[in-house]
Amino acid sequence: MKARWKIAIGLGATALTAVALVFGLEAADRAYPPPLDNARVVSAEVLDANGDLLRAFATPEGRWRLKTDVADVDPQYLRMLVAYEDRRFYDHHGVDLMAIGRASLQLVTHGRIVSGGSTLSMQVARLIEPRSERSMTAKLLQVVRAIQIERRLSKEQILDLYLTHAPYGGNLEGVRAASLAYFGKEPKHLTVAQAGLLVALPQLPEKRRPDRNLAAAQAARHRVLERAAVATVIGEGEAERASLSPIPAQRRQLPAYAAHLAELALRKQPGGIKHKTTLRRDVQQGLEAVADAAAKRLGPKVSVAMIMADARTGEIIGEVGSANYFDSSRAGWVDMTRVLRSPGSTLKPFIYGLAFEQGYVAQETIIEDRPADFYGYRPRNFDMSYQGDVSVRQALQLSLNVPAVRLLDAVGPTRLLVRFRRAEVKPKLPPNEAPGLAIGLGGVGVTLKDLVQLYAGLANRGKAMRIGDGVQDEPGPIDGEPLMEPIAVWNITDILSDIIAPRGSKQLGIAYKTGTSYGNRDAWSVGYDGAHVLGVWVGRPDNGAVPGLAGYVSAAPILFEAFAKSGVAITPFPPAPMGAVRIAPTELPISQRRFSVTAAGLLAASSREPAPQIVYPPEGARVDLGASSGGNEIMPLALKLQGGRAPFRWLANGKPLPDVSRRRTNQWTPDGAGYSTLTVIDAAGRAASVRVFVE
Repeated sequence: MKARWKIAIGLGATALTAVALVFGLEAADRAYPPPLDNARVVSAEVLDANGDLLRAFATPEGRWRLKTDVADVDPQYLRMLVAYEDRRFYDHHGVDLMAIGRASLQLVTHGRIVSGGSTLSMQVARLIEPRSERSMTAKLLQVVRAIQIERRLSKEQILDLYLTHAPYGGNLEGVRAASLAYFGKEPKHLTVAQAGLLVALPQLPEKRRPDRNLAAAQAARHRVLERAAVATVIGEGEAERASLSPIPAQRRQLPAYAAHLAELALRKQPGGIKHKTTLRRDVQQGLEAVADAAAKRLGPKVSVAMIMADARTGEIIGEVGSANYFDSSRAGWVDMTRVLRSPGSTLKPFIYGLAFEQGYVAQETIIEDRPADFYGYRPRNFDMSYQGDVSVRQALQLSLNVPAVRLLDAVGPTRLLVRFRRAEVKPKLPPNEAPGLAIGLGGVGVTLKDLVQLYAGLANRGKAMRIGDGVQDEPGPIDGEPLMEPIAVWNITDILSDIIAPRGSKQLGIAYKTGTSYGNRDAWSVGYDGAHVLGVWVGRPDNGAVPGLAGYVSAAPILFEAFAKSGVAITPFPPAPMGAVRIAPTELPISQRRFSVTAAGLLAASSREPAPQIVYPPEGARVDLGASSGGNEIMPLALKLQGGRAPFRWLANGKPLPDVSRRRTNQWTPDGAGYSTLTVIDAAGRAASVRVFVE
């Protein structure tokens, strides 16, 4: 009986000791957990719209450590890794006793280490908690940490940590950084030879670096391939072929695109790991290559900036803030897409658009290009010469200054600025100055992004479009009235798309306009097709003059080259809207055959009669003519006017109605629902307009 009691007491004591030991280990485990927080320090990444890496930033200690998951790498690489490093990885709980026993026996029999006993879990423990000394104590701590890690993480999560932190020599850590540095690609799709090299390097990363010791790297890869063949992860013939593949002898630079936008992304989301943008890497690569080459051709201190946007969505798909971010001679760190500069003649298309809307001119209307005085303001052309009588079409294509100012005087500078505000663009006027005629020739400050946003409205058939910032600002259509009526936009596009490409450039089927600021400080070119808009700025960031700098000779060739090398296919312009036609000079109404202004505005009329005034429909009226009901028949709209000198010519959306009438009433049948502009011109050339919405 006493013996039984002794056995029972012994068993109880043993059980209590075991329980105490378990609780003690649990308490120790909770009190001294593995430093998994260390594993969370990785490089910040800026990605394009498709998730491709645009730019990475080194960790605070200067490491290229890109977060990597199992899904980010080639499955073949994973199979080779496990076969070479830890065959029983999926079976053990952090420590492989069989591997340790084998390594110990080999050490005794060979007198040296033939194979290690470290598991992938133990290697992860060493990577997240590095120790300089190599001792038995350090090894035991690795064992303990490996067991702790296995208790907390799944096998896939442990692999994720290894893939992110494995050393590859220098400041490269993780398989993604190594694959990008040595092969120039993500590790999602690797050849057998590439996978073998990436498995081999972390064992002795400094001694096996291909860029420093090619022979050692080749020998290490060969051993990995042999073991993979023995483990039947790959075939023997495949291993032999892979061994013959050359090993890269140089380390590449990691992707470093969109420097300015990448920094903006980090400022907007500090502490984030992955920052998504709307850019497309293929487009960005093309634009940056063009900008860098162009700046070198143009000379020292000259920089180039570009923005390419999708006019249908407002998303920026390519942005170059400077020709070279690291070129201090060009102040490359300055993002010139956001700097206010004089836009030169790039605003002229919007002046002409307003004139088309108001019915003041048609494309073939004759306008004078002669010296003129506008209340003391005497604009001159860029080449100091004058063309005499030209058509409105020619005046815009040749970017003549005097005709543009004549039209701006007629439509009014304030009205032009109101249209810009519809597109959420607010040009900066000189201090304490009211809007004046100098606006038409670049007498305001705008940014390249502003210009792209304005021209996106032209590419979008007059619908104002908000351009995003590429990171967080939401792009998209701007609610409210359109930037310009579709027929006016069609006229502008029809004119600009017929401008000859700059010398040495191939005609691309785009509409474009150039501009040069006063003193040859800024050269601009903005172009668009049926879906995209691209803006180019050339100049010195310090606002210094550049002799010979001009929009057509400096910026336009860059525009055409960038469009061609962006990889974006040219999208045809949409078909002409209903009522949009180019009217021959002989078919124009008499009042539209020649445009002329005096100091008082439009053609002076007799003081005995008032100017024409449309009394019905009133400005801003909404009239229900059955256009939106889905019926086949739209009712005509009655038109009434007062004043003016007969005969009268009516225009709807810039298109003349069939007959010239001496009566002060008329009628018009619209083509469909939406906003329309009705204009009447009398025999003296005076005009009146109203905008209505047809339902």
